Amino acid sequence: MSTEVKTPQAMCRAAMVRRDITPPIGIYHRMWGAALHDRATGVHRPLEATLLWVEPMLKSMGSAQVLLSLDHCILDSNEIQNIRKAITQTTGLASQNIVVALTHTHGAGWMSRSRSDLPGGELLGPYLDSLAIQMGELAKQAAEKVAPCTMLFGSGRCNLAAYRDYFDEERKRFVCGFDPTGSADDMLMLAKIVDDSGATVGTLINYACHPTTLAWDNTLISPDWVGAMKETVERELGGLTLFLQGASGDLGPREGFVGDTSIADRNGRQVAYSALSALTAFPPPQTKFVYAGPVISGTAIGTWTHQVLSADERTSLGHWYWEEFCVELPYRHDLPTIEQTLKEKEYWEEEENRARTLSDDLRVRDCRAQVEQRTRQLNRLNHLVPGRSYPLKVQVGFVGQAILIFVPGELYQSFQMVLRERFAPTPLFVTTLSNDWQPGYIPPANKYGYEIYQEVIAATAPGCSEMLVEAIYRRLKMLQTKS
Repeated sequence: MSTEVKTPQAMCRAAMVRRDITPPIGIYHRMWGAALHDRATGVHRPLEATLLWVEPMLKSMGSAQVLLSLDHCILDSNEIQNIRKAITQTTGLASQNIVVALTHTHGAGWMSRSRSDLPGGELLGPYLDSLAIQMGELAKQAAEKVAPCTMLFGSGRCNLAAYRDYFDEERKRFVCGFDPTGSADDMLMLAKIVDDSGATVGTLINYACHPTTLAWDNTLISPDWVGAMKETVERELGGLTLFLQGASGDLGPREGFVGDTSIADRNGRQVAYSALSALTAFPPPQTKFVYAGPVISGTAIGTWTHQVLSADERTSLGHWYWEEFCVELPYRHDLPTIEQTLKEKEYWEEEENRARTLSDDLRVRDCRAQVEQRTRQLNRLNHLVPGRSYPLKVQVGFVGQAILIFVPGELYQSFQMVLRERFAPTPLFVTTLSNDWQPGYIPPANKYGYEIYQEVIAATAPGCSEMLVEAIYRRLKMLQTKS
């Protein structure tokens, strides 16, 4: 029978900082094919950059690591590299020690220089240039504030995320939307960072749910549900909240694809309250919960108390190891060509012009969506690494008694569920859209062949998700054995 309960923890040095990165009103904003607007007309909530600088207690144990979370949907590879270079220039930190993760809010708009010739596109270049400079300054600010801290790890549950591969029986096709019969991973992975005075420096919230509450009817710059979530947690606990997007390729809000910002805020509060329910119960840092024996009070009452960890028990809390490695993922054999996509785009542009001549607004919207899909397909094809496979870079970190995994692209929920099951009870954080959006969606093999949106635009072949799971699992097991 167990007489003690230990909370997974880490001893480190850390600091969290933030900066408002809201683009100017009027900037190119269109993210959705069905949207009829191009420019942002206002701001729902500010977009934010939240940065965690974390390093081992002793410099001899390893280098510092930067985790930067940006309220953006996707950024081109070169933009993320510019941010990492700026941080390197101001701090001296190597590029491989910097993770730039995107919250994936679709309300931020598409921030790509490839859209510079469109209405509001003239503001994209200056904004992106400024963003990189600001992130370099932000990292330097964090480096100057680091102090000894304890990170406490735990988990909670939230049912905002829902399965979103819905089969439309009437039209005999899959659509991307809430499926009430599907199952969804409701796991919240949480970390609370506390300094030696007991003050909350910040929290990490790792959850898999597309920030797609707001869609084509929304014309406001918005962090979607992530904004209200951060605000609510910070109001209750203090410190800053850094959000890490999980494997949400097949997960989205139960109520989404709307223009009502109050629904985005409500969704965010739902995640926040779920996280707070678990975070509030976290024990004091560097303690364990120990059975203290019975007290006679009419009956024998079993009492428990928080006990400070011994020096030997604290040894594992300082564990620190980070590594980057590459997994080659083969491209699908039927990957569309640039020539084919250009022809399809030209066809839909002609159809759009014809619909405008006929004043058929619904047809115009459909055609614009088709043109937009081909435009994005061209963007993906032009940015893929040449060859037969995509060299996907994975970053893993052992921080005290927890494991952190960072991968580019968008994975399905099964990716994180399998890895967490294999490493249970070790807390395992899975963050997607890290350091690159490419190669896009990486669905599991059993999702190919049904013309589901995520599968249709996927660049990698069936089986790549499973291949990636095995590669990461084997690498982590080997590293665990070594340590």
